[in-house]
Amino acid sequence: MRKLKNNELLRLTPEAFKNATKTPLIVILDNIRSLNNIGSVFRTSDAFLIEKIYLCGITASPPHKDIHKTALGATDTVTWEYVEDTLELVRTLKEQNVLIAAVEQTENSTLLQDFQPKKNQKIAVIFGNEVKGVRQDVVHNADASIEIPQFGTKHSLNISVSCGVVLWDLFKKISLS
Repeated sequence: MRKLKNNELLRLTPEAFKNATKTPLIVILDNIRSLNNIGSVFRTSDAFLIEKIYLCGITASPPHKDIHKTALGATDTVTWEYVEDTLELVRTLKEQNVLIAAVEQTENSTLLQDFQPKKNQKIAVIFGNEVKGVRQDVVHNADASIEIPQFGTKHSLNISVSCGVVLWDLFKKISLS
């Protein structure tokens, strides 16, 4: 077994990425504090051809050196927009028939492995603040709550890890099935 070289990875150019068919997934970051987490979400969103990222509330926007450090250029490929009010954004997306799913531990949440996207349904997944999670008023207005099952003592994952787990799972269900 031999590790592949960078030129063997068949990476898209930034222009090819912009023109590629996107996965019908939107990422909403609700008051994320860590610039490194934001950059990691950009990089993960690039990996799975995510349609768009919305940066809300106190979530910082590119350009910023600490976002760039972990995004590795994904801020130039993934479409993004800053919207101050997450709840207003949720209401707007719902009017556009986007399914809103908070990634949060709630009453009656659906475990990630049991969440089945409907064919041709665009989904927006909301990831919340590192300490407080997704705001309660935003959770209340979501169509679904997706929970990542956890079996240890912490029942808490870093937001960039949660994003990677959820986006990979939804990407598989939407694009590879």
